Amino acid sequence: MTGAHPLRSKRRRSALRTVAFLSPWLIGFAVFFLYPLLSTLYFSFTRYDGFRQPAFNGLDNWSYVFTDYPLFWPAVRNTLWLVLVMVTCRVAFGLGIGLLITKIKTGTGIFRTLFYLPYLAPPVAATLSFVFLLNPGTGPVNTLLDAVGLPTPGWFTDADWSKPALTALALWGVGDLMVIFMAALLDVPKEQYEAAELDGAGAWARFRHITLPNISPIIMFAVVTGVIQAMQYYAQPLVAGKVSAGVIGGSGQQFEPGYPDKSTLTLPQLVYNLGFQRFDYGTACVVALVLFALSMAFTALLMRRRGGLIGAGE
Repeated sequence: MTGAHPLRSKRRRSALRTVAFLSPWLIGFAVFFLYPLLSTLYFSFTRYDGFRQPAFNGLDNWSYVFTDYPLFWPAVRNTLWLVLVMVTCRVAFGLGIGLLITKIKTGTGIFRTLFYLPYLAPPVAATLSFVFLLNPGTGPVNTLLDAVGLPTPGWFTDADWSKPALTALALWGVGDLMVIFMAALLDVPKEQYEAAELDGAGAWARFRHITLPNISPIIMFAVVTGVIQAMQYYAQPLVAGKVSAGVIGGSGQQFEPGYPDKSTLTLPQLVYNLGFQRFDYGTACVVALVLFALSMAFTALLMRRRGGLIGAGE
């Protein structure tokens, strides 16, 4: 019994020391994540415009968003489309460019720089450039397509082509993933490739059974971060919709996001439109919580299914 008290004191000191080392993170987590999350949850059950005191209204905001708000479900569908299509294309394209550059014998630095430079362009400037390049009437892309006898889409003025145009913009700025995948590909042991070649394995077999299993953690990282970025996709679709609609932003000017025909509408746009343009913070908080729940669900699903990324190679 005499040794139990010193042992408890030692454990207590160890626990306090651990908490002291974790305190910066714990304080940051509480202030910048937990408190805003709980506040958002609270305001989602209130009628609040930012000026008067919040008034509790039960599930009215939730019922309005899910049953009566006409922009909510188009925004959900567009956001999910971007997550499934744009993220998949970016990861595949970034991996392909990384593989291509690692196989080039001369001029690697030049190609790496050329592919990485678009990523450094500010999102608004890059979107403006793409809108003018893809202008259906005067843009050089459609002019070239018409010259060779190919169809000329409406791009950002056509609801069927607006999301593919945004995907093309995302692929243009794929330099970040290219660099990450290049580093992972160069880290794959060359001895494994040499052994596979001696066994008569072809290029596809080497990629499937050696490259993919070795870089699977990097692919998972790229997919998860891509999903998070797609869930926060705001500036590019908003700028593309405004410019394509001929709207020049000014102070106090109202613009209903989603042009054309709600095809570029995303959930972050709804949060901004409801909260900071219409001052309906309660409804905006509901949309923000839906966005948070979708992000967590996708991330959890990917983390549980991460073995599927290399299942074909095992």
